[in-house]
Amino acid sequence: MSGLKAALLGVTHPHSAAHLRTLQALPEVESVYLWDESASALEDIRGQQGQKVAGASTRLEDIIGRDDLVGAVVALPNDVAPDACIAALERGQNLMVEKPIGRTAADVERVVRAADAARRVLSVCYQNRQHPCSIEARNVVRSGMLGALISLEARMLTTQVRFRNPGHWLFSDSRAGGGILSWLGCHYLDMLRYVTGDEVVAVSAEMNTMSGEAIDVEDVITIALRFRSGAIGAMHAGYMLALSGGGYHGSGYDAYLGFRGREGRVYWDPVAKPPRLYAESTRPDWSGAPVREFGFTLRDSPAYGGGHGEAFIRRFLQACQGQGEPPTTGRDALAVARIVDAAYESSRTGRRVAVEPV
Repeated sequence: MSGLKAALLGVTHPHSAAHLRTLQALPEVESVYLWDESASALEDIRGQQGQKVAGASTRLEDIIGRDDLVGAVVALPNDVAPDACIAALERGQNLMVEKPIGRTAADVERVVRAADAARRVLSVCYQNRQHPCSIEARNVVRSGMLGALISLEARMLTTQVRFRNPGHWLFSDSRAGGGILSWLGCHYLDMLRYVTGDEVVAVSAEMNTMSGEAIDVEDVITIALRFRSGAIGAMHAGYMLALSGGGYHGSGYDAYLGFRGREGRVYWDPVAKPPRLYAESTRPDWSGAPVREFGFTLRDSPAYGGGHGEAFIRRFLQACQGQGEPPTTGRDALAVARIVDAAYESSRTGRRVAVEPV
């Protein structure tokens, strides 16, 4: 797998530069083509990261109309991404799309249906699935070492809105469709699904906007989750840390993922460096060492997410060539989007809301 041509659709998204670094870091990618509506933004990013950039255009058709692309990474605002994705899919492009893909689950579903109709690969940027802690936790849970799952817990707290440009489209409901939950909490909802193989069937949520900034999306939310297996989950997310650094990139986090069963538990801090995973089990297989700690060394890479982010995009490119399955699918994005929509409805109505299965 070498000499590949790929595209990046959107260069002003908070993650656009990181996605371009990933494509630059992959030795199998020979050239990258850029699209954005802003000519000045295209010029800026080419000046900063133009090593593999072979072309750029403000006309979407110029890029998605190419028949030599293996796939495209889409990094666009949530209100713009669905139509651009559908146009690209209809032109035969395989897509890796920044989460959450659209403002609502209905937006995401339109894209999923377009991918199905075009028989193209549609993946979503939940690259934490490729992190070694996530993979090992999944192995522990699915091997049965915890027994029947009882309780799942996720926490994702990060820097306050005032450090993150309150005027950005991320804090506009008309453009983003939601706040902390749809933008960052979605990663943790996906982790709960990925590690367990279980699905959320109902949610109860409380959310609010407490930052004091002029935004119209939630900046703090707590959700109770009921899973198909009967397990109960809890998730807390918010922009609330006051002493953990300014700016968007390099922000501080207070994060946790934990899975508890009748016979053990597994837990870790998803952003800790170096990464450590902790597990306990009363199963006979672990009788000699019922408490275990797993340490990992992450490979350095300029890619988004580091070495595991690079591996994530590589799996997508391989799937685009018929070599294995993609790391995520459009249906993963849709499943999370339906949980998010249900949480917002629950908070608005004060009711527990069922989550429609994918």
